Amino acid sequence: MGFDEGRADGWLPEETTSRALERALWVLVVLSLVGDVVTTFVGLRIGLAESNPLARSVIYSHGLIGMLGLKGAAVGVGLACRPLLPSAYRAIVPAGLALPWAVAVGINLYTISRIV
Repeated sequence: MGFDEGRADGWLPEETTSRALERALWVLVVLSLVGDVVTTFVGLRIGLAESNPLARSVIYSHGLIGMLGLKGAAVGVGLACRPLLPSAYRAIVPAGLALPWAVAVGINLYTISRIV
């Protein structure tokens, strides 16, 4: 499998470029970030506790602003590291951010559904 003109041969449709894939993944980052923040605070409101010790400390000491600061720092690290990668591989940055947050949203929704 090789890269030709920014298109990943073999696993992306012909009309999909690595740039378009990266844009779509950045949209997923925003959606999963918002989903994680919302479901985390809904869970906290109904009596659940944050399981990540760093996030728990930041949330309990700085609230929503602290949580957004943590998320912003993660996105900032991703954006700072992105130029270090060849353009064909840059989609790994938003994928690496979106995946754990999307999983967290799923776990949060499941946990909340067991309470409500």
